[in-house]
Amino acid sequence: MSARPAPRLARLLEALLDVGTALDLRGVLQHIVDGAAELTSADRADLVVADPDAGGLAEIRTPGPDRPVPETAPLLRMPVHVRDEEFGELRLAGRAGAAPFTVEDEQLLRVLAVQAGVSIGNALLYETARQRERWIEGAAAVTTALLTEEGAGDALTTVAERARLLADACAGVILHPTAEGGMAIVTASTPDDPDGMVGATIEPGSPVLEQLLGGEPVFVDDSATDPRMTTHVRHRFGPSMMLPLQAGGRLIGTLALPRRRGGRPYTDLERLLATQFASQAALALVLADARRGRELLAVYEDRDRIARDLHDLVVQRLFATGMMLESTRRRPGADDVRDILGRAVEELRSTVGEVRTAILTP
Repeated sequence: MSARPAPRLARLLEALLDVGTALDLRGVLQHIVDGAAELTSADRADLVVADPDAGGLAEIRTPGPDRPVPETAPLLRMPVHVRDEEFGELRLAGRAGAAPFTVEDEQLLRVLAVQAGVSIGNALLYETARQRERWIEGAAAVTTALLTEEGAGDALTTVAERARLLADACAGVILHPTAEGGMAIVTASTPDDPDGMVGATIEPGSPVLEQLLGGEPVFVDDSATDPRMTTHVRHRFGPSMMLPLQAGGRLIGTLALPRRRGGRPYTDLERLLATQFASQAALALVLADARRGRELLAVYEDRDRIARDLHDLVVQRLFATGMMLESTRRRPGADDVRDILGRAVEELRSTVGEVRTAILTP
């Protein structure tokens, strides 16, 4: 005797449990469409996201063969709301024997959609917290690297590389102001071919440049087609962020984080976190530069002290040696070596003068 099929209420509870246990957004959405298809015996279930730019997802569907569903097939739609805003729409299509969806199907799907909205909201909060955590940890790592010997050698590359990874960008670029009033790329971190990137220049008068020099970030949807972009490498990139590296009212440079053409646009949260990272990185660069300046000054001061100590010791010994030679030259019977001793005394006097000049001259 075959087992009786599980009651639909039990299947609904199971679907609600699956939807509520996942934390990552993609996992939650996949559980939603799978549960919707299972509850209604639909051939296909899709969740079409209302704002794909917000989460980088356009559509989630049930796995299986991607077979076309005739226009005459039964259809059932159900909106999914997250905190009173429409997140997307569940779309169910096709049933065995072209049977229509029932009122019960719609009621079950509505319950699932309510739980889906709660779970999606939780997943979005979790993802937001994870993103914030990653950017904060990244900024702390950059600061630590720049203020220790680890990152002292190439501070700009450290900033560019870490920012590129955090932003999921195809390149991390640092630009510095030029003497002509423009900006030029001085550092480029990219897993792709960086050929031609370093040295690329934003010419004076560019609207983008005016914003950056004024301390304002610039966000670009498509670098290749945006008329504000003027560098000869812009055709390689799509969405981009250009963030001033500014500390204490002083503009150090610009951090640019472009994605590939056709890449996912940056979300508002990513823009905010990247801007905060740039501010922290700029401060770390200033502190690291000041630290290296203090270390260099300490080295100079130490060398100065050693030089003065050597001056006192060496000059005294040279002077004493010269006196001994002068005394020997004046002794009776020293005629045979008097000329040699005289030249030695003059050499010592000249050496004393040179030592004093070398040590005491700044």
